[in-house]
Amino acid sequence: MVTMTAAQRREDERERFNVFVSTCPSRTLLERLSDKWVSLVLCALDGGPQRYGELRSSIAGVSQKMLTQTLRNLEADGLVLRTVTPEVPVRVDYELTELGRSLQVVLSGLKQWAETNVPEILEARERYAAANG
Repeated sequence: MVTMTAAQRREDERERFNVFVSTCPSRTLLERLSDKWVSLVLCALDGGPQRYGELRSSIAGVSQKMLTQTLRNLEADGLVLRTVTPEVPVRVDYELTELGRSLQVVLSGLKQWAETNVPEILEARERYAAANG
């Protein structure tokens, strides 16, 4: 059995979760989080629990299939909690978990940055297209 020092264990842990290493599990997490529907669902849930229909109405362009798949993935990742209330008809609510709320802090900043800077980005795209026709 190989004995490691505390410093070696910390370094091993850092390497194990280094996103630049191809086998790092955080890569699959980053792939999931970079999906536009994931960001939009998490931002939509920032205001509190919502039913499926409310989410679908608030996120323009999302298909039923994509919303269902996104919610399932977020639930599996522990970011969203799905609560079923047995009534007629059955009520299903979705809300952010504590982990989801911690991510929402980051996404909220990204959302705000995008909304603030989109005019400048669009101008840059136009300049690029004109120059590279």
